[in-house]
Amino acid sequence: MAPSGRQGGATHCSDDFLWLPLATCRYVRSTGDTGILDEPIHFIRGGQVNPEEDSYYDLPGRSEETASLYDHCVRAILRGLRFGEHGLPLIGSGDWNDGMNMVGKDGKGESVWLAFFLFEVLIRFSGIARLHGDPDFSTQCEGEADKLRRSIEQNGWDGQWYRRAYFDDGTPLGSALNPECRIDSIAQSWSVLSGAGDAARSRMAMDAVDKYLVRRTDALVQLLDPPFDKSDLNPGYIKGYVPGVRENGGQYTQGAVWAAMAFAELGDSRRAWELLAMINPVNHGKSSEGIERYKVEPYAVAADVYAVPPHTGRGGWTWYTGSAGWMYRLVVESLLGLRLDADRLSFEPCIPTEWDAFTVHYRFRETVYHIKVRPRHAGEEGATTVTLDGVVQEGKGISLADDRGEHFVEVVMA
Repeated sequence: MAPSGRQGGATHCSDDFLWLPLATCRYVRSTGDTGILDEPIHFIRGGQVNPEEDSYYDLPGRSEETASLYDHCVRAILRGLRFGEHGLPLIGSGDWNDGMNMVGKDGKGESVWLAFFLFEVLIRFSGIARLHGDPDFSTQCEGEADKLRRSIEQNGWDGQWYRRAYFDDGTPLGSALNPECRIDSIAQSWSVLSGAGDAARSRMAMDAVDKYLVRRTDALVQLLDPPFDKSDLNPGYIKGYVPGVRENGGQYTQGAVWAAMAFAELGDSRRAWELLAMINPVNHGKSSEGIERYKVEPYAVAADVYAVPPHTGRGGWTWYTGSAGWMYRLVVESLLGLRLDADRLSFEPCIPTEWDAFTVHYRFRETVYHIKVRPRHAGEEGATTVTLDGVVQEGKGISLADDRGEHFVEVVMA
């Protein structure tokens, strides 16, 4: 991609480049377009970030060298296979939470959340590699994922939830032993979303999220607790935020969405929908008191919500957020249960027990599918059934065809 006159930063952050293979997996799975893997893409040309530097900001050039999208993804994954003494990936100058830029300042700090995220990337991309005719790299991904899962269970578990990270000197973060940041939401959520966590431990970890981070009275879900303030822990610039604001113990909405998705993945519809109700900006605008407290647009997802008096419940950055995209996936995929795989749509809804039914009008290119989903009525028995235009389908999905017509689907849940 040509830089188009735009400057950018280069860092030692450990997750940035791993989103490329994950997004590629998502695209190929949803569209069935494998040809994109062979598309040539230019590299950019810029300076290296020195080991003693946190980052640099510059205008990169465009290299004449190209590689296929597939090769770019492989390089990104290989770059991510750097581990510390606990067998967990190095956090560098931060991971998803780039405010934790001092946890691995000496190059030895490790991230438990990143271990779950990398596991997800490895498992997803192993399928892409096999599809692309690269069985050796597929096997390598699976082997690395297996080692990572063992390291997580051996060194990531804290007793009631998963830890968040290890500092350079081996001090844990996100542990019951810590005076601040005893528990961090995203490590628990991704133990479920990645499938890397032990099933019983992941359920216990999500119970801890509910107990320590879900604040029903204030209608918010904290990212971590207690916030960084006066302890000797120095995770980085996150500590520069007022306790309870943004990443420092406020609601960081993307993390809150992941928690709701994790509850849905566990089949816990009550807590999944309850968290959605807290996150949904519309619910902050139902009363004049709510609007006065929230203070930002009730029709756009806020990147964060403050969790400290006198601003408890006040929304932070709106419009400038990736949380909206994740919230869309929470509603459509995790809760309503529509999952697209190329030309097949499957149904795994997680709906409230009080719902009688719901209907989705789903457009596949120029064809509309009217989909009604309902639980079995009292006295009805049997497994989940799916009918398409009155014909019973195999499994819990339908094959999509763009015939420019209308089709009627009924899903009766067991």
